[in-house]
Amino acid sequence: MKVHWTETAEEHLDAIYSYIAQNSPQYAILMVDRLTRRSQQIADFPLSGRKVPEYKMEQIREVIEGHYRIIYHIKPDQIDVLAVIHASQNILR
Repeated sequence: MKVHWTETAEEHLDAIYSYIAQNSPQYAILMVDRLTRRSQQIADFPLSGRKVPEYKMEQIREVIEGHYRIIYHIKPDQIDVLAVIHASQNILR
């Protein structure tokens, strides 16, 4: 299935990169690469992520990569990555 990164999710990746790159540009590249590579798991196994506890909807799921939550929405024709947030962030804000 096709995975589409929403504008919001891409902005989150940019912010993650910028934050980490302040101390280590090389690690920032590696982290963003790790986060984006999870798209393959999502594409191959959309239901492998757990339901997002804050929403309790079957089609809103997440996978964890390091300290980040990759939140996505399963649609009939594609998967939309909605957000990439640090696990300590409040998703409902």
